[in-house]
Amino acid sequence: MKGKNILLAHGAGGKLSHDIVREVFLPFLENQFLSPLDDSAVLPIERSRLAFTTDAYVVKPLFFPGGDIGRLSICGTVNDLAMVGARPLGISASFILEEGFPVEDLKRLLSSIKNAALEAEVKVVTGDTKVVEHGATEGLFISTSGVGIIPEGVDMKSSRASPGDIIIINGSIGDHEIGVLLARGEFSLKGQIKSDCAPLSNLVQKMLKECPDIHVMRDPTRGGLGTVLWEIANASDVGVIVDEEKIIVSEGVKGVCDLLGFDPYYLANEGKLVAFVPQKYAERILEVMKADPLGKDSVIIGRVVGENRRKVLLKTNIGGHRLLEPLSSVQFPRIC
Repeated sequence: MKGKNILLAHGAGGKLSHDIVREVFLPFLENQFLSPLDDSAVLPIERSRLAFTTDAYVVKPLFFPGGDIGRLSICGTVNDLAMVGARPLGISASFILEEGFPVEDLKRLLSSIKNAALEAEVKVVTGDTKVVEHGATEGLFISTSGVGIIPEGVDMKSSRASPGDIIIINGSIGDHEIGVLLARGEFSLKGQIKSDCAPLSNLVQKMLKECPDIHVMRDPTRGGLGTVLWEIANASDVGVIVDEEKIIVSEGVKGVCDLLGFDPYYLANEGKLVAFVPQKYAERILEVMKADPLGKDSVIIGRVVGENRRKVLLKTNIGGHRLLEPLSSVQFPRIC
């Protein structure tokens, strides 16, 4: 890894994030459970398999249209478990509070956490609280971990994409990052874009009931859709082709991207999943997804091919192809 110091871009989900994990963390911590670098680790427990994940939330502002840092912490953790097919069992939540943080704001966030956990049918079963000096944080950081049980016969991981697989996403991209960005009020931009922050575990279980052999599932959070597709193509040693005409980007998100020079394929999402499914099940799974409120806008966006291995090609609206690779740096201003 080039450079001797940590940059903001190392936490942005792009190529530098990939590099620091591969070249700095893995040499010290590598083991058979960590090395796949999926959203959750899969641990064998007697006759079952346990999914275990952890995350930290440092979003600014703490409250934004469609959610807040509390809802985000539950949804993000539940979704990481869901991406390996796990039914969530319990979540831990640790709070780092800044001296002077309003108690009423804390209560508001805890209410949001409670409601998100009810939606996801999971409980916060343990936690911790620390208070640091004024100015040491942006008011509040939250760190969560989650555990879940993976049903028998389910084996979703980034290395299982196969030629012929159909790629499905459950709606528009970029709403979360742009919603949070507008909430900051830094660019005198106004809009009604809301974060898509939502727990996806129940939707995933419905999909797995229809087809337990879904090959890959990922939630395109930091780094967005483009980065996730690239990671899967590399992990599975396959080519990926997606159709720009099929990928939904709202007019509001397009407008902000045009003004600020953002690329929507690299914007964070918090209520979206990308599924790589065997072709014979694709239409049936799509029907199941569309019947759920969190999947009503689901659409097939592409396929897996045997050629152009480890590359993601975007078929553009004008008939050409564009190579999608992870960002080498970060789109500014970053939101978390």
